[in-house]
Amino acid sequence: MIAIGCDHAGVEMKKYIIETLALEGFDMLDLGTDGEPCDYPDMAEKVCQKVTSGECEKGILICGTGIGMSIAANKIKGIRAALCTDSFSTKYTRLHNDANVMCLGARTLGCGLAAELVQIFLTTGFEGGRHQRRVDHITGLENK
Repeated sequence: MIAIGCDHAGVEMKKYIIETLALEGFDMLDLGTDGEPCDYPDMAEKVCQKVTSGECEKGILICGTGIGMSIAANKIKGIRAALCTDSFSTKYTRLHNDANVMCLGARTLGCGLAAELVQIFLTTGFEGGRHQRRVDHITGLENK
């Protein structure tokens, strides 16, 4: 199960991603918004809670630029969120950083590219090895 949420700027992109991923066989948990104005930190908290609880494997957050969602999500213990804007960075945030939440900008990306990035994020595994030590170090910083 993949948790997805957005603020009012990301509604159309969220709908497009949900429809596209449904065709690919992904189970999505839509946590809103469906258009009503909301604060992106609230949406980040909803999605990230589903990831940290284990109810959802990964999360997708969408706001105007993706930056606010990234900042808010990374304040939540256990979350490694990355702003994804291109295929290379999206692939390597999974391979090397084991990111569990991706953030997208509805005003900076087209829906087609966003759906491609989501596909990369959801199908790329964590490489582990030397990268595990670095992810553990990040967790140690989080726990200070």
